[in-house]
Amino acid sequence: MAGGERVVWLSLTDGQVREVLRSSTGRPELEGMLSGLGEFEQLQRIVAPLLEDRRYSSPTLRSLLVLAALPADGSKRSVKEVAQDVGLVHSNAHRILSAFTAVGLLSQDPRSRAYARPNSHPEPTRR
Repeated sequence: MAGGERVVWLSLTDGQVREVLRSSTGRPELEGMLSGLGEFEQLQRIVAPLLEDRRYSSPTLRSLLVLAALPADGSKRSVKEVAQDVGLVHSNAHRILSAFTAVGLLSQDPRSRAYARPNSHPEPTRR
C-alpha cells in the first residue's frame, strides 16, 4: 500500500450492514430524495400512461408509486393498504417495502409491522 496505509477487513452481519446504510443516509438527505415524489394521486396520473410504454421500466415506476403511497408526514400504512393503492399483489408490495426499509428509505413499526417514511420533523421528546 502506498504511504504505509493498512488494509483492514471487517465482518458484518446483515443487520449491521443495514444499520450502517440506514445511519449513513441521514434525515436531511433522505428528505430531499423523497420530497420530489409529491402527492400520490399526482404521481399516479403521471406514471399510469408510462406503465404501458415499453421504453420505461414498470417495476421501477411501481416502486416509485410505493414510496409515494406513504405520506410525507411519517404516517404509517400497512402492506395491504399500499398494495391496494398501487395495484400490486401483497407479496410484491411487501418485497418493495422491505427493500426500501433495508436501505433506510422507510421504517417499519415492529409491533404493527406498518411502514412509514422517516418523519423529517419529529415531535419533540418530553422529559
